[in-house]
Amino acid sequence: MKKIRLNDGNEMPIISFGTYQMTNLLECEEAVLNALDAGYRAIDTAQSYYNEEAVGNALSKTNIGRENIFITTKIWVSNYNYNKTIDSFMVSLKKLQVSYVDLILIHQPFGYYRESLEALKFLRSKGYIKSIGISNFYDDKLADLCLFNDDNFAPAVNQIEINPFFQRSNNINNNLKFNVVPQAWAPFAEGRNDIFNNQILTTIAKKHNKSVAQVILRWLIERNIPFVTKSINKNRILENISIFDFKLDASDLSEICNLDLNESQFFKHNEISGVELMYNLVKKRDNNK
Repeated sequence: MKKIRLNDGNEMPIISFGTYQMTNLLECEEAVLNALDAGYRAIDTAQSYYNEEAVGNALSKTNIGRENIFITTKIWVSNYNYNKTIDSFMVSLKKLQVSYVDLILIHQPFGYYRESLEALKFLRSKGYIKSIGISNFYDDKLADLCLFNDDNFAPAVNQIEINPFFQRSNNINNNLKFNVVPQAWAPFAEGRNDIFNNQILTTIAKKHNKSVAQVILRWLIERNIPFVTKSINKNRILENISIFDFKLDASDLSEICNLDLNESQFFKHNEISGVELMYNLVKKRDNNK
């Protein structure tokens, strides 16, 4: 599995197996085990996915050594501030049944995330974390975080939405400007805009005797963008990692480039409507605890 070197010297597999929306714990556990059997060596979860325990159960059952599995989890907004971050992280560590995580992300760019980052730096100094990153940070907040600090801190990874309808070339370049690796979530846009039946993508897929999903993931590989992909279907889990036996040509890449709508397929974190949506989601979850 190809790896990407991060700004702290650590390496991350270019493909991560995602567990978002896998709320059935037994189903999640089985999917993670199937992914590991298929050759995935990076697993992505989060406090807000409510399945860290299932991921931990899978990790406890695999014969693959811990040092060979790259584990990512994320601190949720409700757990921002110094003490809450430390306490919630230790709970996550217990659920995952590991002594450290390879990558921890600040999940959303709202609230007291700077206090949370300070807590994560402390945890890293104690050996509980190897790399610290962020998620969903647009360019202004990324630049603010990288430039206005006292210890020259730059996040190792910024996990952001990237897919053929929201290609984000400028955002990617701006992350790289600060030596931050952009990692794609929702590479299939969760099926929005009927992406799996898109005429351009289906034509390219037939040309290479591959699926649309494989074409999209290969497109990311050729842009050297690591990504998170998920499925609970065993065959699709294998399909999504079987992308190293073909290459897209210049005409393919040009056709895919033309699909860019230059807008999020979900919501924009840098607009008031997006902030309000996230605020209401956090409040709803807090009230349901």
